[in-house]
Amino acid sequence: MNKLQTLLFILLIGLAHTINIHAQSKKKIQIEYAGKLTIDEDNYPGAKILTRDDAEQVHIEHGGSNLWCDKAIHYSKENFIEAYGNVILKQGDTINMTSDYIEYSGITEFAFASGNVVLENPDSKISSDTLYFDKLRQQAFYKNDGTVIIDSSGTITSKIGRYYMDAKKYQFVENVILKNDSTLIESNYFDFYDEKKHAYLFGPSTITTPDSKTYCEKGFYDTENKTGYALKKARIDYDNRIIEGDSLYFDNNTSFASATNNIKVTDTINESIVKGHYAEVFKDKDSLFITKRALAITLQEQDSVYIHADKIMVTGKPENRIIRAYYNAKIFKTDLSGKSDSIHSDQKTGVTKLLNIPSLTSNDKFSVKRKPILWNLDSQMTGDTIHLLSDNETQKIDSLLVFENAFIISKDTISENGYNQISGKRLVGLFNDKNELQQVDVTKNAQSIFYARNDKQELIGIDKSKSGSISILFEDGDIDEYTRFNQVDGDMYPESQFPDKERVLKGFDWREDERPTSVEDLFRDDPPLKLPIIKGLEDYVPQEQFFDADLKERLSASKKVYKFKIPEKNNLLLYPNKFDNPKWYKHDVKVLSNKEKAPNGKNNAIKVIGTGQKDGHIAQAVNYKQGNFKFNIWLKGSGEIRIRFQEAGIDYTSYKTLNINLSDSWEQYQIISDKENDGNNLRCIISNIQTDDSFYLWQAELTEIKQSKSLNQTKKLEDKIISKHDQKKLTVDKSPKNN
Repeated sequence: MNKLQTLLFILLIGLAHTINIHAQSKKKIQIEYAGKLTIDEDNYPGAKILTRDDAEQVHIEHGGSNLWCDKAIHYSKENFIEAYGNVILKQGDTINMTSDYIEYSGITEFAFASGNVVLENPDSKISSDTLYFDKLRQQAFYKNDGTVIIDSSGTITSKIGRYYMDAKKYQFVENVILKNDSTLIESNYFDFYDEKKHAYLFGPSTITTPDSKTYCEKGFYDTENKTGYALKKARIDYDNRIIEGDSLYFDNNTSFASATNNIKVTDTINESIVKGHYAEVFKDKDSLFITKRALAITLQEQDSVYIHADKIMVTGKPENRIIRAYYNAKIFKTDLSGKSDSIHSDQKTGVTKLLNIPSLTSNDKFSVKRKPILWNLDSQMTGDTIHLLSDNETQKIDSLLVFENAFIISKDTISENGYNQISGKRLVGLFNDKNELQQVDVTKNAQSIFYARNDKQELIGIDKSKSGSISILFEDGDIDEYTRFNQVDGDMYPESQFPDKERVLKGFDWREDERPTSVEDLFRDDPPLKLPIIKGLEDYVPQEQFFDADLKERLSASKKVYKFKIPEKNNLLLYPNKFDNPKWYKHDVKVLSNKEKAPNGKNNAIKVIGTGQKDGHIAQAVNYKQGNFKFNIWLKGSGEIRIRFQEAGIDYTSYKTLNINLSDSWEQYQIISDKENDGNNLRCIISNIQTDDSFYLWQAELTEIKQSKSLNQTKKLEDKIISKHDQKKLTVDKSPKNN
């Protein structure tokens, strides 16, 4: 056999194989068993009526699938079957569907089941009143409420559900709820992978457990291991803490959560907030760790106290919270500020400690900078350790303790280089009701330098002395009176006779340039912060229409018409993706020809930019004068725009408005509103488009929400009771003409 003959032989074998597969897929429905066969040409022309007997049901086979029922109408010419009563459809060892009724075509290999439909596979079970089963695509679909039970993961209910059998993936839409023994998940869009038990949440979603409630608008949850992460407006509520951040990871087995970027942890009991850009929370241990611009904020005497450090830990039960801030710690209050190596604040005892952690090396060049320091009005206080004591009942700072190497300095109000100074071993300070130092007592080896002035603020002399202790009284931040005890020596010098080298005490260190004077100053010494980029989940890909053009074409090939009506998405808008079409009215905007990848993964999203000085808009009117309507559209880009329902004409009355701050990721926006019959049509409008706005649009959809009969009756009754004047008052958002 030459090469040409060999090639022709291979082609013929391949063609025969293809024809054989096609013939097998389109082969005739086979009747394996029937107890009784009858013909009723009046009611079922061209059909055989098959019924069961006492031994077994009618048994039908097609393409590897087997069907059992109590009664079947078999249209052999059309290769079509209608099955009634205790219907069972099996496909291999994986798919088992039961229902009251099934229609199936051997040509389209498509089944429609209704009445107590249950479709089972080894890991899950779908229940619905009606179910569509596409054998060729290996997909099942329901559109009017369904329930899916997934072994250990729980029960999922939704309005719309779709099962991709090959991928073992579920896609749920609208009013999605997952329940199991410990978890309740609620979402708008919910993708679930059967094998791994992984759920992907899109749109406003909540995960509720006995110990927590997690909210996000994009998230992931492992229903088997009870772990997940939340993105986009992410929030976790524990008993007394609320955790918010750009990205939250959580483990519901251990009540652990970690957060990344723009974190805010709120203590609802102690009225405190901790912020930063990375945090870990251990609920059962009542422990919080936060870093990267960490900031703790507590409310005290109607004023906020801010503590900042490289790292902050908050531990203890709500009634006994302890804040530990360490490395480059700072504290700020409107009338008090300070810094130290670390800060320890006990909310139960009311003691806040400014500490200097000893260095492990002898030549620590940062030891002076880490030495605790406190500023109050014009006074600067330093020491090895500083304690602030607050009254827990009044929440006011009432006293101050400085241990070892206490030093207090205040700049003389007039002399350029004059400083009032007191040093000693220990300092005790008392505050007045205004949080101002009222009295300071320095004990053991007290030394002092005072610039003594008369009532006219004229300098009398410079007083320098040593004594056992010194007590000072302050008024409005200035030294008013001082008393020395067990004075060793001292003298008053005229300023001209006081040597420069004697003007400061040993250990003098004026550090005014380090003083925080605002919350922003707390971060002044921090290195530049670069936040990690959170990639997370891909944007939501909307579910493609189950009854798409390909399926509709296949169904039309059936010689027997299915009894069910193919559900359509009743979009009242024309050209929902062709915004350059004249049907879309445009004012001061330009629709560009370049395309962007849409949420469905295809390059059919259209770009719009503002071109005028006034608000640009793009709108479409529909021939509907009254009803309840829902408008959806996908948007992404930059700018602040709005979508509206408006009256199409006269004064362009607005029925509903949604203001939108666009983001760089796809989001679906929605408004719902009633429209009264005011004689004018309805229009949907995207407006407030400025010259610097640039964004993409995709899939505009307007649908009418049908009200139930009872609601319509109630509305009619209200119309009889409420006067026309009052009805006008009830109209939503009756704003003047404004696009």
